[in-house]
Amino acid sequence: MRFERLTAGAGTVAQIRGLVPGAADVTAAVTAIIADVAARGDVAVAEYTARFDQSPAPHARVSAAELSAALDSLAPDVRAGLEVAIANVAAVGWGAAHEPRETTLPQGHHVLLREVPVARAAVYVPGGQAPYPSTVVMGVVTARAAGVPEVVVCSPPPTDPVLLGACALAGVEEVYRVGGAQAIAALAIGTEQIPRVDVIVGPGNLYVQEAKRLVSDRVGIDGFAGPSDLFVLFDGQDPGSIRLIALDLLAQAEHGAATVVIAASPQRELLDLLEADIVALERAHRTSTDATCALVETASLDQGLELANAYAPEHLELIGPGAEELAGGVRSAGCVFVGWASATAFGDYVAGSNHILPTAGSARFASGLNPAHFRRNMAEVRITPSALPALIAAGAPIALAEGFSLHAESMRARVPSIEDNQTP
Repeated sequence: MRFERLTAGAGTVAQIRGLVPGAADVTAAVTAIIADVAARGDVAVAEYTARFDQSPAPHARVSAAELSAALDSLAPDVRAGLEVAIANVAAVGWGAAHEPRETTLPQGHHVLLREVPVARAAVYVPGGQAPYPSTVVMGVVTARAAGVPEVVVCSPPPTDPVLLGACALAGVEEVYRVGGAQAIAALAIGTEQIPRVDVIVGPGNLYVQEAKRLVSDRVGIDGFAGPSDLFVLFDGQDPGSIRLIALDLLAQAEHGAATVVIAASPQRELLDLLEADIVALERAHRTSTDATCALVETASLDQGLELANAYAPEHLELIGPGAEELAGGVRSAGCVFVGWASATAFGDYVAGSNHILPTAGSARFASGLNPAHFRRNMAEVRITPSALPALIAAGAPIALAEGFSLHAESMRARVPSIEDNQTP
């Protein structure tokens, strides 16, 4: 772990952001892939995946027999863990879904707001050195909780049996061995073998995220996922808690070299203990990481909270008596973990919250993945005859002021006596 010691001040957020390596510009390459998939469909998808993933049949849909076999091959403890994760994420998702809300207006008419799920959604699950069944759970189960009838998964080949087993356990029947920008393009545009979807969610590398951004005029997306981060604000003198914080920071650093973890406290001696614990744990586990840890001394816990809100971390932990009392003051964070028992790692798997979260400070305006990403609000208007005179009297003058005389006539025609007595 690489350490940076900072003192909280006006420029601290910018200093911490500067610790993240700059991203390469992949816009031109991704734009070309999307255009090629739009022009040549599955042929282009196959060529790109053969080039990037070394697979001769990347776009082939995974068969039902293979999904069933993968489910049967899951280790019992892995299957049991996934079943807990699926149940918890489903419970939180269903709890977040809104019931229809009907309002009766003073004029006497009614407006019903209904949340309607999209018809078809895709969850992108990144490949790499290990499978990510937890991402299957977070994306698929949340979409199901939102009421989406068709949920598909795309993941680059080779597709690990653990990942396919998680798909089967979550009820996914449509899985494609295709990844990268070509997967996003196929999902957004549609090909002969991969029907288009309405929403695409899930993490991925820079090419995947840029592709999502470029097709966001065609489909809904959850956001642009950058490097992961964790901010811990803590106080108190419990050495055991310091060791837990060190473990949490190192666990987050497993996400990659671009990860930045931040620990802030008004107690300098605690920061010293934390740095020593991190070094000792790295030595004990015979591991090291290129991730960066910023150790920030604040003037107070309140200043630490201000810094956290300004940084808008993906994950925020509040540990220690004083820090935990500040939970109600958090305005900007992807997910907040309160107390020594609430490790961020639980949120990655089985807590029931979602681990697909806003990064790079976007928690200032964005939310973690939830049923709302898969639903749209749709108004249903029922105007009663008794409401017409008041609404015409209010609406027709506005339409005329905007130069839309037929809008005014459309309203007035509902009550001919009003229409006859008005000049358009």
